[in-house]
Amino acid sequence: MEMDERKLKILQAIIDDYILTGVPVGSRTISRKYDMGLSSATIRNEMSDLEELGYLDQPHVSAGRVPSAKAYRLYVDSLMKAGRIRDDSLESVERHFSGRVHQMEDVIDHAASVISALTKYTAVVLPPKGKMPRIQTVQLVPVSRDAALVVVVTDAGIVRDSTIHLSAEVDSDTLYAISRAITDALRGHTLEEACGILPEMIDRMRENEELLRNLYGFLNERRESPRRPHVAIGGTSNMLSYPEYSDVEKARSFLSLMETRDRLASIIDGNGEMAFTVRIGPETGVPEMVDCSIVTATYSTRNGQQGTIGVIGPTRMQYSRVLSILNVMGHQLTDLFSGGDEKQ
Repeated sequence: MEMDERKLKILQAIIDDYILTGVPVGSRTISRKYDMGLSSATIRNEMSDLEELGYLDQPHVSAGRVPSAKAYRLYVDSLMKAGRIRDDSLESVERHFSGRVHQMEDVIDHAASVISALTKYTAVVLPPKGKMPRIQTVQLVPVSRDAALVVVVTDAGIVRDSTIHLSAEVDSDTLYAISRAITDALRGHTLEEACGILPEMIDRMRENEELLRNLYGFLNERRESPRRPHVAIGGTSNMLSYPEYSDVEKARSFLSLMETRDRLASIIDGNGEMAFTVRIGPETGVPEMVDCSIVTATYSTRNGQQGTIGVIGPTRMQYSRVLSILNVMGHQLTDLFSGGDEKQ
């Protein structure tokens, strides 16, 4: 039995209808809603063949058919039409990232929120990884008599900031001079290397020992962050609105997985160097996601680091729309982290 053009058209119609409604599809539905010039009997026979070929499942004897994971794979690879995001959705993405966002964690949290809102599925965003970012500037800005804001800008376009304590009142000119000295010493070095350089500066600059020790503590804490990646999740509860997760045990299993962020990061990040990946049902390799699909895309920073954005939804997700949204979001994050909206 071969997969001919007529079977492909019927299968595409079934998948499109099931994605839209979530209701098993019968031959009468296809005959009535899709102008194929075929009788219900002919469509019913073709659907039986598609079931025999492994592209359709019949959940109940008297019910219509639903696409299998094999069908969705064929759909994504060969049948799916290119999606398009409405202009107001594009503007929404651009508007969310037009302002200045200082912390990398804020950026990826924001991205997860936007993606989940646009797709109505669960979004996961991982920070860039790869080459360690190198320091460009260190700025100390007075915020009170005994505190200063420290801002570290790296070549990945990522800004990290925190408030550090000053042992005595230090005027802005002195803080500027110290900032210049620290920047000259640390420019081009990773956070790891900077933590090896600062103790030498502390020995040379005893009059500012407490400030430098506090700066050392700040950098030492931040250098650990690549080992504990921040995983941003948006719209976890979105999945519970789909009938696939109306079963209490299935919903509990999914929510439990969302809480194990290290495991979730490894699931989302296990995609090699491909710009886009689509894993459907059993292809995820995750028992809790046997009824889910995972679609991911990558984004880059100016120094070659690469991050991942992903969407988790039911296997009947709107693949073309999700891919279009991830494409736009990937470009936005790449521009943001590559100097398109460079932070000072």
